[in-house]
Amino acid sequence: MGVRGDSRAEHGQVALLRRVIEAGAAVGAELDTEAVLQRVVESACELTGARYGALGVLDPGRTYLERFVTVGIDEAEKAAIGDPPRGRGVLGVLIREARALRLDDLSEDPRAVGFPPGHPPMRSFLGVPVSLRGAPYGNLYLTEKADGHFTEQDVEAVELLAVLAATAIEHARIVDASRRWARRLEAMDEIMAALSDQTDAATLLALVADRLCELVDARLVVIHLLEGDDTLRTVAAAGDARGQVGEVVAAETKARHVLARQRGERVDSTIDDPEIDPRGAAVRHGIRAGMWIPLLLGQEPIGILIAGDRRRPDPRFSAEDQRIAEAFASRVAHIIDTNRRVNRQTVQSILDAQEQERRRLSRELHDETAQALTSIMLGIGSVESATDLEVARGQAARTRELVAEALAQVRAIAVALRPSALDDYGLVPALRRLAETTAASSAATIDLVAAFPDERRFEPAVETALYRIVQEALGNAVRHGGASNVGVALSIRDRWLVATVEDDGGGFEPEQVDPARLGLVGMRERASTLGGELTVESRSPGGTTVRVRMPLAGGMAEPL
Repeated sequence: MGVRGDSRAEHGQVALLRRVIEAGAAVGAELDTEAVLQRVVESACELTGARYGALGVLDPGRTYLERFVTVGIDEAEKAAIGDPPRGRGVLGVLIREARALRLDDLSEDPRAVGFPPGHPPMRSFLGVPVSLRGAPYGNLYLTEKADGHFTEQDVEAVELLAVLAATAIEHARIVDASRRWARRLEAMDEIMAALSDQTDAATLLALVADRLCELVDARLVVIHLLEGDDTLRTVAAAGDARGQVGEVVAAETKARHVLARQRGERVDSTIDDPEIDPRGAAVRHGIRAGMWIPLLLGQEPIGILIAGDRRRPDPRFSAEDQRIAEAFASRVAHIIDTNRRVNRQTVQSILDAQEQERRRLSRELHDETAQALTSIMLGIGSVESATDLEVARGQAARTRELVAEALAQVRAIAVALRPSALDDYGLVPALRRLAETTAASSAATIDLVAAFPDERRFEPAVETALYRIVQEALGNAVRHGGASNVGVALSIRDRWLVATVEDDGGGFEPEQVDPARLGLVGMRERASTLGGELTVESRSPGGTTVRVRMPLAGGMAEPL
């Protein structure tokens, strides 16, 4: 009989071991950390017949439970219970002692602190620590065994499962970390690629906010830039804050302190942080936990990046999340610095082009109009001093011709400043008028061909830029190139408005000519400012071809 009993016991042990191994295999099949933790609790409940189970994950300091994965309690019960336990009472015993604990009745243990309202009744209890590489990771908690009390066999089974689970958790954490690093590298590569071919700061900042929101699994990310000492403007937003770009808000206490300290900070509980301002982002966005990362250009604070609430039961961010956010903040500062430099260069180019245009107009007024007016004055003097009527009439006729010439010159200068035809009738009529006046004042023949009706209108900025570029190209062709024939062609290709100016003049060798002398810098600046492109092909001798294309981002306007 004794032998038979021993055999049954051995058979039971083998069966239990098989069940533990099968449970461990099921746990190990999961690659996501969250899925592994959930599967560990489910397997422990199945092995022991427990109605309720939980796995409490310790914080980095191993003093309290920062996460609590449960089985057997539905969402309504969780809501009734409220915040998950932090590790007081009996649960805290395992945190301090890190060894298995089995109780027949929780309520009779002097270390118990009771249950909150809405918590289901629990009596029998089994707790087993889970360690990773010899360091405490968390604890498995099981209650309400179906057939009474937990046994020593249950303790052995759950302890063995905890060993197998530790390996699976470690493996899943490694997989999760590799995935996070892969996503981070992909995001950084995407941002670096965008930096190389995208000049619009708003687009780049929106990309940074979106990718950071995804990488740290944040509910929202906002990027503010300083305007003055106490005002912030939202320049990018992602997640629940999307759509708030352009808003101007007062710099809250937390933002001011972080900018003054010039270092990023994580806040695990905004309620408990004395620097959180009732007027600030945390309250405005309902942030429970967040990160405040300053944007710095050298030692100059220029703004702040705020991320709020991880989209998980525990909203707190990790130290790794903060490192990622700080890396992204440095990219934001780089984007802003580059944008400022480009803007300064653009403004300087525009100022240079304006100054060059002023010099040209000054020369024309001095060399042509002023001389004509001087001749008119001399002619009037001749009329006044004439003693013979026929001589006076001849001088008056000559003076009338000088007045007509001066008036034509003034009109030409006015057209150069701003042609009324461009505002009144549109691009094609204005260019036709330009071609006529340029041909009339030179020996060149100028032909203009448009692949669309004259009444077709485009965005005002596009019409102005294209008119100025063609105007400059025509002037170069007849003044510097000595062209006899110039062709101007306008067309629309794949949502681009294209203008080509081709002449048979003397041409030039690009490396031997100052681009500023031909106005090429200003032409390129006009095109690039609106997202267009300009190319110049020339050879000496052999003529010059100027081609510009401007994007029709908003499409063509309807004919007037």
